[in-house]
Amino acid sequence: MKFVLASKNEKKLEEMRSILSELGVEVLSEAQAGVDVTVEETGTTFEENALLKAGAVMKASGLPAIADDSGLCVDALGGAPGVYSARYGGEDLDDAARCRLVLENIRGQLSRACGFVCAVCCAFPNGETLTAKGECRGTLAYAPQGENGFGYDPVFFLPEKKKTFAQLTAEEKSQVSHRGKALRAFAKALRAYMEGNEYGTDR
Repeated sequence: MKFVLASKNEKKLEEMRSILSELGVEVLSEAQAGVDVTVEETGTTFEENALLKAGAVMKASGLPAIADDSGLCVDALGGAPGVYSARYGGEDLDDAARCRLVLENIRGQLSRACGFVCAVCCAFPNGETLTAKGECRGTLAYAPQGENGFGYDPVFFLPEKKKTFAQLTAEEKSQVSHRGKALRAFAKALRAYMEGNEYGTDR
């Protein structure tokens, strides 16, 4: 069974292939599926944005498509940056600048609690969809730490690990991260879905 990942991120592709290969699912990149889709993320939730991306790639490829949307939600900022995490502060800022902006905006707040949230969605050609969600709670560091990861990883601190996401190895991060949790929940839901309908047969 072939699925298309609605993303051009190679790290996401590797992670998705690793988890779904156990279900006998072959995950194709957009390039392998012969599509190149750009989707405007107009949703107000992570689930809505993931569905927009998955739906567009499914229509373009004719195959089931999987997409994810994730972001950092800071309690004291009313959940911001949230779904706007990748565009926080404007399109011209890079990851490091967005990290600095979040730290500037939280300055003086008593609570530094925050969470990374990820929603994974699959859109099937028969019109059905499947969605799973994962969250990892932590606090904002006082300064960026670590060289691994991307996005807000250097400022997302896990008290139980005494490290930021950017200080964890890829394996350590996968075990606790929002995306790792969402993907494992998605794989479980997909297994049940495939066993209960036509996608459970060889195709």
